[in-house]
Parts: sequence; C-alpha cells; structure tokens
Amino acid sequence: MTLLLTEQQIALAPKVLLHDHLDGGLRPQTMIEHALASGYTKLPSYDPEKLAKWFVEACSSGTLELYLETFEHTISVMQTRDEIIRVARECVIDLAADGVVYAEVRGAPELFTRKGLDLDQVIEATVEGFNQGMAEVAHNGKKIRVEHILCALRQNYVSEEVATKVVKYKGRGVVGFDIAGPEAGFPPTDHIKAFNYLRENGAHYTIHAGEAFGIESIALAVRECGAERIGHGIRLIDDIDFSSGEPKLGSLAQEILDNQVCLEMAPTSNLQTGGAASYATHQIGVMKKLGFNVTLNTDNRLMSATSMIREAREIATGYSWTMDDLHDVARNGIYSAFIDDDEQEDIYQSQIKAVYDRL
Repeated sequence: MTLLLTEQQIALAPKVLLHDHLDGGLRPQTMIEHALASGYTKLPSYDPEKLAKWFVEACSSGTLELYLETFEHTISVMQTRDEIIRVARECVIDLAADGVVYAEVRGAPELFTRKGLDLDQVIEATVEGFNQGMAEVAHNGKKIRVEHILCALRQNYVSEEVATKVVKYKGRGVVGFDIAGPEAGFPPTDHIKAFNYLRENGAHYTIHAGEAFGIESIALAVRECGAERIGHGIRLIDDIDFSSGEPKLGSLAQEILDNQVCLEMAPTSNLQTGGAASYATHQIGVMKKLGFNVTLNTDNRLMSATSMIREAREIATGYSWTMDDLHDVARNGIYSAFIDDDEQEDIYQSQIKAVYDRL
C-alpha cells in the first residue's frame, strides 16, 4: 500500500511553476488597499475573507468565459507602477513560501495601461517587482528565480507588438510569450505573424490550447504555430482511446508524446471551468502514466484559492503519488523552462535533485 505524502513533505518538496497569471494571484488585502487608495468602488466585498470567497464562488461556474470575467476586478487595481510592483513582489514572496524554486509568471501588459502606462512601463514595473521579491526572499535565507512571460489576448490582436517586447526584454526579466483569453472563435493561427517573428528572433512561446476547446486547438497550436509548450492541454485526452482497456493514441497525442511537448496543467482551475470532474480523475495523472511531459501549475491562485502545495496535495491524494512523482513533475518543469540549458541544469541539480535526494 502506498503511503500518502504528509503535508510537511509536500511543503518541503521543491516545485517548478510554469503557468501562473500575475493578475490572478493577488492577495485579497492588497486588492482592498489598492481599491481604497485609487477610488475603485466595484469590489464585491471590502472584507478580505469574503472577497477571497467571492472569487472562488464566481470562478466555479463551469465555464471559462464566466471565469475570465472576474479579472476585471484584479486588473482595475493594477494600473499604476507602484500597484504593479507591489503585486509582483508579493507574488514572488508567496511562491517562495510555497516551496517554489523557479517560476514563470505571465501577464498581458495591454491590460494595465488604463491610467497612462505604456507597455514598456508595465513590463519594467513587473520585472522590478519580481526583482524586489527575489531580493527579499534571499534576505530571508531562501532562493527563488522568477521570470516573466508576456501574454497577448486572442481577441485584441496586439500580439505582434507584444512579441516585439518579448524580444526587446529577452534576458532582462522576460523569457517568453503566450496567447491567452477565450479559445472559442479565436484560433491561435490568427497570430501566426507574432509566432513567426518570435521564432525568427530566437524567442520562446507557449500557447493556451485545449483548456475549454477541443483537440483542434491543440493541433493548431502545435502543428501550425509551433508551440513549445501548451497551456493546459487537458482536451488532448480526447485523442486517446481507452475503450479496449489498452490506451490507443491518436496521431496528435502520439506526436506530442514523441516530441515531449510540455503540458502546463492546472487541476483546480480545470475543475472550476468544467475541464475536469475531480482531482482523482484529472487528466494529469493518466497522462503522466503514459509518459507525457506534464507539469503541475496553479493558473490563478486567487480565483482558485490555491497554491502549489494544494495542487500537489490534491493530485498526490487523488493518484497516490509518491515523492518520486513530485520529483518527476518538478524535473519536467525545469527542463521545459524558457531559460538556457545550463541554467536549467544548475537549478535542477542544486535546488531540486539535491533536496529530493534528502526527502
């Protein structure tokens, strides 16, 4: 019988986070303070516990579209340089407390320009906040590295401009690009010029696909757009036939398995948007057994009232994962990160393997 991991073991386990949205991870108290200071009067509650509860309930509608509507509140209190810096700094501190040693946190800079900031100022404020957070964590005796992924929204068509910012800030706190937003009606191929530009300039990119839409969105992301990683990708399970008892992979699933395309999975978020029925049946467990390059992620910590500790605990319980399984997904994460191979190897050996060997 497999012994369940303890909360302490899960907390101590080094974690790698590749899919986390900055505007989906604010502390409720920070939101309230920013709203009061800026005159934003539309928060559903000005009590931190009630506000946190409201977000979870509002995001558990079972649809991605309604889930995305809640972001109006978080975005509205991230419109100045100081607000962005604070949110980014606190993000790093919270992730470090969760046992994360490496993270790529994403955000769409176009969303934070309502009060006059331009894209460059938004990006620079975010990176400054991450740097402050990393320095504070280091001062307190821990180590975490946090890099930024710039998102463009499928429905707004500013992807080419955002792609130029990825190249401009490459090596200066930005490591990649992403297309996010509602999948239905907005295929990734609408942004093919941005992907071509990124590829020509040696920049990395991931694409949200197969979260709320079918395998065709994943096929477009991988085959037409050349995605290195897939955000969520849970609908890839539909290209696997389990009817005979022996899993039979379709051509797309086989291609993604053979090429070890990283799947950035976020169980709690997927349950909220109707993409999965339970932790015990979430696609990550099945696909890990089949050898897919799966990673464990939070997506939006505020909207899901989640953390990397919670994600690991729920899946470890649901699938009877051991410490070796947590090690596997952390290793998958760091070797799929948008940093140089030698940097990946250094973090893996010194901050991941070395710790798992002791646990």
